[in-house]
Amino acid sequence: MRMLIRLLALTVLSLPMAAQAASNPRISSPDGTLSVEISVDNDGRPAYAVKRNGKPVIQPSRLGFIFIDAPKFERNFTIGEQKTRSVDDTWEQPWGERRVIRNHYNELRVTLGEKNALKRSFDVVFRVYDDGLGFRYELPDQLALRDLRISEELTEFDIADPATAWWIPAGEWNREEYLYHRTPVEEVGDAQTPITLRTVDGLHLSIHEAALVDYAGMNLTRVEGRRFRAMLTPGIGDGKVVRSAPFTTPWRTLQVSDSAAGLIMSSLILNLNEPNKLGDVSWVVPMKYVGVWWEMHLEQKSWASGPKHGATNEYVMKHIDFAAKNGLGGVLVEGWNVGWDGDWFGNGEEFSFTQPYPDFDIGKLAAYAKSKNVRLIGHHETSGNAAHYESQLEAGFDLYQKLGIDAVKTGYVADAGQAKVIGSDGKLHYAWHEGQDMARHHQKVVTEAAKRHISVNPHEPIKDTGLRRTYPNWITREGARGMEYNAWGQPPNPPEHEANLVFTRML
Repeated sequence: MRMLIRLLALTVLSLPMAAQAASNPRISSPDGTLSVEISVDNDGRPAYAVKRNGKPVIQPSRLGFIFIDAPKFERNFTIGEQKTRSVDDTWEQPWGERRVIRNHYNELRVTLGEKNALKRSFDVVFRVYDDGLGFRYELPDQLALRDLRISEELTEFDIADPATAWWIPAGEWNREEYLYHRTPVEEVGDAQTPITLRTVDGLHLSIHEAALVDYAGMNLTRVEGRRFRAMLTPGIGDGKVVRSAPFTTPWRTLQVSDSAAGLIMSSLILNLNEPNKLGDVSWVVPMKYVGVWWEMHLEQKSWASGPKHGATNEYVMKHIDFAAKNGLGGVLVEGWNVGWDGDWFGNGEEFSFTQPYPDFDIGKLAAYAKSKNVRLIGHHETSGNAAHYESQLEAGFDLYQKLGIDAVKTGYVADAGQAKVIGSDGKLHYAWHEGQDMARHHQKVVTEAAKRHISVNPHEPIKDTGLRRTYPNWITREGARGMEYNAWGQPPNPPEHEANLVFTRML
């Protein structure tokens, strides 16, 4: 009898998909609040649309790619195979804002195939949650398109209602360190994600991405009205993304809430990332810490060697004593290693990640910190020179492992577009901080650190897309206009800045 009831239930569940096979594919969130519809117009251009309680949130918005050395994915498509599934499970964070996170979504996979002679195809996969959705492209291995050089992604977000936007510019000189603009959505130019919107009806939206792995970071460019298109970060060669099929893109995400607080409470970005790949991560211990840092920005101390040098044995020991007395977990020391003398900004060729300055006894200080139940936190400033850093990466981490230093702040101080990487041609290239090559670099750093039980906090980072779920030693990122601007910023940070960050960059 139980088997008969189960078969009947499966039959009933399959009927709606069969009944709508000739119409546009649709999927709703578990509670029915959000819905997504896939369509193809008369020219075969694929699009998606999003509704909330039956009201449009995202108007029909295009999907596709432009390639450098192949015809584009933009039109002449038909809707092919459709698959749906539902997932409702929970997982536990080793640290973070919530210990147990529910992962509850309905998924729709749609194959879009070309009608022309090439007969290429790709899948678009939507995961729809009660508080938002994510979608990504999955490109299979196919004879007509095996090696891909993507010049642009045609993903769009056409905002249905007038809205106020909180945004910072993309493609400018200073990476992510800007005050947030608050403008009508029609006044947004090229914007970084996440971008936060509040519609005239009070609905709060955030557009971002999840699981940025081996791909270029996504920005948004406003095409017209309230319609935005993805704008990928430039690469170092003839494609913004160079990949071989099969592969998947990062998830393009939309968080939706009646309130700004609802955006903060969402676990959408984390849920769209792969589970922990590191196994036992009990060695990852987040902490509050003090640092030899602020006085450099006040010009009372220096990173460079000399009479004002901050990273000295005596001065660091004072910080360790202060941390121990006040219950702080660690002491970060900037300027400890050779390479800070001269013009280090945007250079980085002179940094050594194993040789301290003579007035900094790294072994003695690590032992002293341990005796006080305080951690000495490492610092690896690269000035954006990822190529030079990778040449010493393993040696630098080996030193920290030997001394029991289990956390490091990395840094990439360089103007946008001035990071340095080694290309597939073996030559040095200038790169953007959120380009594909830097995405690969950051993943290499965090995995090499994990092998030695070291946690990582990058400064001037690649933006956070929830990869701390997959790599829990990726503790945080310092990728916003920070406290140092209150020392020398023109203007300094206004009081609203930190509150704005909570609802924008920190999502």
